[in-house]
Amino acid sequence: MLKVNNLSYWHSQKDLYKEISFSLEEGQHCAFIGINGSGKSTLIDLLMNYKDYSYNGDIEIDPDAIIGYISQFSNMDEIKDLTVFEYIAQDYLKLQKELENICVEMESSEEIERLLEEYQVVSDALDALGGNDFELDINKRMNLANIPNYQELLVSELSSGEFKLVKIIKEMMQTPDLLIMDEPDAFLDFENLNSLRNLINYYKGTLLVVTHNRYLLNNCFNKILHLENMLVQEFDGKYIDYKFSLLEKKIELQELAMKDQEEIERNEILLKKYQKAASLNAEAAIGRHATSRAKILERLEARKIEAPFVYIKEPKIELYTENIIEDEIALEVKDLELSFDEILLENISFAIGSKEKVAIVGANGTGKTSLLRKLYKNDDNSIKYNENIDFEYLSQVQGEILDEKNTVFEELAGNALKTREEIVEKLEKYNFKEEFLEQKISSLSGGEKNLIQIIKMDISNANMLLLDEPTSHLDTYSQIALEKAVEEYNGSVLMVSHDLYFIINTMDYVLLIEDKSIRKITMKKFKRLVYSKYFERETMELEEKKKFAETKIELALQDNDFETAQVLAEELGEIIKLI
Repeated sequence: MLKVNNLSYWHSQKDLYKEISFSLEEGQHCAFIGINGSGKSTLIDLLMNYKDYSYNGDIEIDPDAIIGYISQFSNMDEIKDLTVFEYIAQDYLKLQKELENICVEMESSEEIERLLEEYQVVSDALDALGGNDFELDINKRMNLANIPNYQELLVSELSSGEFKLVKIIKEMMQTPDLLIMDEPDAFLDFENLNSLRNLINYYKGTLLVVTHNRYLLNNCFNKILHLENMLVQEFDGKYIDYKFSLLEKKIELQELAMKDQEEIERNEILLKKYQKAASLNAEAAIGRHATSRAKILERLEARKIEAPFVYIKEPKIELYTENIIEDEIALEVKDLELSFDEILLENISFAIGSKEKVAIVGANGTGKTSLLRKLYKNDDNSIKYNENIDFEYLSQVQGEILDEKNTVFEELAGNALKTREEIVEKLEKYNFKEEFLEQKISSLSGGEKNLIQIIKMDISNANMLLLDEPTSHLDTYSQIALEKAVEEYNGSVLMVSHDLYFIINTMDYVLLIEDKSIRKITMKKFKRLVYSKYFERETMELEEKKKFAETKIELALQDNDFETAQVLAEELGEIIKLI
């Protein structure tokens, strides 16, 4: 389906890929992963439009191959007055109309042969799209997406998540030779995420999907492409097996690296001994010993273990406040009403304690983001913050917080970071190099923009964080680092999220929005709810056991306890088999 050989590419004086090679076979469902800013979106654009790029190496795609594409961004302006059925079936309905017009023309025309040829061409085009079975196929896919009765709804009546699913159904109906999707899971609620999983797993064609969503990664793909440090590693198998193979390799490499380091240190001591002896004694043999030992050290340093796909450094996210409020209410909302064209939420009342971490959850379109934005603007008498609260806001509409015209330096320069050196030092903790300072905010990836928002929270000393989909667009390493930071944060958090792992691992309880109202539920009840409605309980509980085992392995590796790490890895392998 697709073959890339020794591809190298660079732009804006930055090398992106260095002699990378990979292939994609017909029918494979491939997840494309890598840290934020590694060049995934650029590589996708290059593959789709390779004739417009200058690069070294070879890209082999059938020139007649049809490539479908789903962007991470949705725009329904031009088709908002169509029904869902009319939108999905546009191409089919157009061909059916052409056939009807040809038949009408045949009744009065003498050019029957020409019209018969035209009829055959249009009929073949309709057959290539599934012929007269397209309505059945649309119904089947909409059932999979849990939107079976939406055909007659206007596109404008859909939530953003529902529209994303409808777009994917439409694109899949075209049966492209290769369908590429760029973060199709962005901002999907639990139900729509499950629907996306169903659509991906039902699809028989070839898929290349950029995603950082751990639930999709664990449940949808049989091939992994991992882009890191200008290199690509491909793995035929499931993501969960790929991660396990990396962990096993990490244990092995770390043990070898430790032995290498011990040998280097031993030879450094010997070299210093011989050099000192040579400085006191001009005897040739001593000099030869020193030279020989220096060459041994060079060889040991040269063969030091390097593993770009194993040792990927998590950003060091530090969320901390010195302005601690003990045992008080941080935020109280009483009888808040929220409406636009119609009432979204009414009689909303809740309170957040000074150290509580709370997630707002609910279906797409129920008003979660609107509520959080209202709390950020703090322009309603129903909203009352503690006088000692200083909050920061992370927005999924990134331009709401970041100035797209600024460079990274201009965006971060200010109160907490007074000098360029301080900004560089902070960026290095997030794995950004100094040259990143000169990039425009508008040129950054979605994940990089979110990290800049997180850095602004990091340096703010705020004692309350309002987070709107904080893990969206973040790579899995940044997601995990943010999880740790939020878990350790000593202030209060109010977060809108559809990331089940993040919620379970960091939150104290949940505020559930249903039927224009809000109610508090414990984490235990929340888990029971999502397991019964959206996810398989047994699988999710095994996922929690897996995370616990991985944490114990990491702790063993920190102590260089390789024997324990290996035993724990065998236990982890048994858990993964069950998953």
